[in-house]
Amino acid sequence: MILLKLLLAHLIGDFFLQPQKWVEEKEEKKLKSPKLYLHVLIHAILLIILLWDVSLWPYILTISVSHLIIDGFKLILQNKKTKRLLFFIDQLLHILVIIGCYFLYSENTLQLGTLVTEDNLLLLTCLAFLTIPVSIIMKTIFLKWNILELTKNNESLKDAGKIIGILERILVFIFIMADHWEAVGFLITAKSVFRFGDLKESKSRQLTEYILIGTLISFGIAIITGITYTALS
Repeated sequence: MILLKLLLAHLIGDFFLQPQKWVEEKEEKKLKSPKLYLHVLIHAILLIILLWDVSLWPYILTISVSHLIIDGFKLILQNKKTKRLLFFIDQLLHILVIIGCYFLYSENTLQLGTLVTEDNLLLLTCLAFLTIPVSIIMKTIFLKWNILELTKNNESLKDAGKIIGILERILVFIFIMADHWEAVGFLITAKSVFRFGDLKESKSRQLTEYILIGTLISFGIAIITGITYTALS
């Protein structure tokens, strides 16, 4: 219960009670911005309200001070090129501090043996396989054809296709784990609908075949991986 309260306080403080104007002012003035310290104060107040127990002051103090330090370093190091990366690093560090405080100050202990199990390793292996490895496999398969020639007039975001493929394979895998095959069918249908416009406009049989092959391979690998996981777990 305490861990959930700590996470809830972080979500409210960082995403609901921090206006965009505050973020812009902090980025401009950095450590000189009053909004930085007001932001940390709000986090402390949220922790006090949600925990509502004087004996839990170590949580409040540690999380509040660490929040100020992490945000301060992020503002100092941040520029246009690093802004996106530092955002995710910032959030990861906040979450790690919260989890660390929970296990440090509570009677709960983190048993690594319960995390590193055969089933968890199998799950991690399957998820890892469905990301970059499958993308490389598919890229190797399509070396047989000149894909750049087929897609030269179709502008898209950089690496968008690879990211979409990874996300759809992970979703298919999760749906199979949860035994919701109908969701897999819905996902395939949804992608077909979105792709229909591209295929209709291109009027290219080769491009149509390329998209169909890619879709079938991507979904096929995800389905086989999901079935394998459920059979072995």
